[in-house]
Amino acid sequence: MPLVLLSAPLHAEDDSAVAAVIDEGLNRNEALLRAQDLMDRIGPRLTNSPGMRKAEEWAVKEMAEIGLSNIHKEGFEFGRGWEQVRSDVWMLSPRPIELTAIPLAWTPGTDGRIEGEVVVAPMSKKEHFEAYRGKLAGKIVLVSKPGTGDEPSTAPFNRLETSDIAKRDTMALPTYDPHAIAEREAKGTLVRGDFTLALDEFLRSEGAIAWAKISYRDGKLLHGSNYTYLSGRTPQLPAFEIAAEDYRRLARLSRVGPAPRVSLDSEVRFTDDDTKGYNIIGEIPGSDPKAGYIMVGGHFDSWAAGDGAVDNGASTVAILEAARILKATGAKPKRTIRFVLWSGEEQGLLGSFAYIRQHIASRAGEENAIPGAEPSFWADSWPITPKPGYSELKAYFNMDNGVGKIRGIHAEGNVAAESLLGKWLKPFASLGAEKVVSGSTSGTDHVFFQRLGLPAFQFIQDPLDYSARLHHTNIDTFDHIPADDLRQTSTVIAGILLQAANDSATLPREPLPKKPVETKPFEWKYPDED
Repeated sequence: MPLVLLSAPLHAEDDSAVAAVIDEGLNRNEALLRAQDLMDRIGPRLTNSPGMRKAEEWAVKEMAEIGLSNIHKEGFEFGRGWEQVRSDVWMLSPRPIELTAIPLAWTPGTDGRIEGEVVVAPMSKKEHFEAYRGKLAGKIVLVSKPGTGDEPSTAPFNRLETSDIAKRDTMALPTYDPHAIAEREAKGTLVRGDFTLALDEFLRSEGAIAWAKISYRDGKLLHGSNYTYLSGRTPQLPAFEIAAEDYRRLARLSRVGPAPRVSLDSEVRFTDDDTKGYNIIGEIPGSDPKAGYIMVGGHFDSWAAGDGAVDNGASTVAILEAARILKATGAKPKRTIRFVLWSGEEQGLLGSFAYIRQHIASRAGEENAIPGAEPSFWADSWPITPKPGYSELKAYFNMDNGVGKIRGIHAEGNVAAESLLGKWLKPFASLGAEKVVSGSTSGTDHVFFQRLGLPAFQFIQDPLDYSARLHHTNIDTFDHIPADDLRQTSTVIAGILLQAANDSATLPREPLPKKPVETKPFEWKYPDED
């Protein structure tokens, strides 16, 4: 394919470097080969699992082969690892059916095959336990409401229209409700997974032999997600997620009777030799040690049901390919470019949060937060105290919205940064990456950077079928990575990084946040109201 300069030049000194990035990224891209190696050979990367340890070694080796400098791992305390070795779940009566099911992460195996009748006992809070006391001994307890199914009414696979992107070009007014924060703190900060542990203890005390929940998607999709690791405690009963269609069949049969009989057989492995999670970091050094650094990152961990291809293996592979493109073209950035593969994102942005606390800033009282609940506590504590690294970070770009083509950048409310971001996108307009929108996104690793007023951004990407059927599921595999999309994303990332590292201008920061004033009127309540 001939080299084509995709738009008007930025500056004369940048033309050849950007053109070289486009040529290398579109004509000699290696991302798909690297993705196949990671997803097919290593597969799931649950934080601290044996698979994640293999992936960490793989990433360090890849960074070295690319030619990055200062390659290292930064650890943070996480907890024990876990992996599924095998599982086998059958309905035995009224007829034999192999059920689509998966053990929940960080729950024990069955220690051989176990059998029992199922009982439907929906429970979502501790107050529900009493209704089932004395009724669960020897049972396999189905703890979810079965529901009735959700036949899709829209296409599961789609790309963004211009009008879809335009809807994101809006800023939501910030809100601050100190009364709600005070009420939450008065009740005690709940760690994700607390209810699951309470449920496990209740069921064990009642003599249940196992429990299961329904998959939250139809289509025989499984997830296996579970957050009990955050408490440092391990559940005592085997627990499974059953595909929605199979779960509802069990519930219907149980309702009309006799209750179906099910067999469970699962082998899992816990690992406790190293309780730290690790962020993997490599760099292209800048020529000016006083110019600071820019950073691109994406989370390397996944859940255990699939291979973590679109969430978020493909993005991390695109980041590595962007590094390779820059090295292959002989890029000489003024600012250091740092490439980071985060760990523990799926459990609450833990890897990027650890990086923030180590390098960027601290917040008052953070040492008193309950283990596992630090991120939520940290967001509402004041004042913020910047560390030396706060001023060194000039920009952070995050990749974590599937594998669809980059269509632009969310400015995350930093309206002053929009013109510079738009300039850096301009060479890639004819590849579909051109829009800068004021709107923000949440739930991924740029969040804590952005909350400090740092220029931290998430790319806009075509959704494809990320949310519809791939996110966290057992079909999140290499097959669902569109090769051309991956080639485009890695090329655009490389070009953005190069320009951000060399531009004489730097992205403006928002002010260091201070404790806001109340934006929600006080709401009076009766004494018996929660």
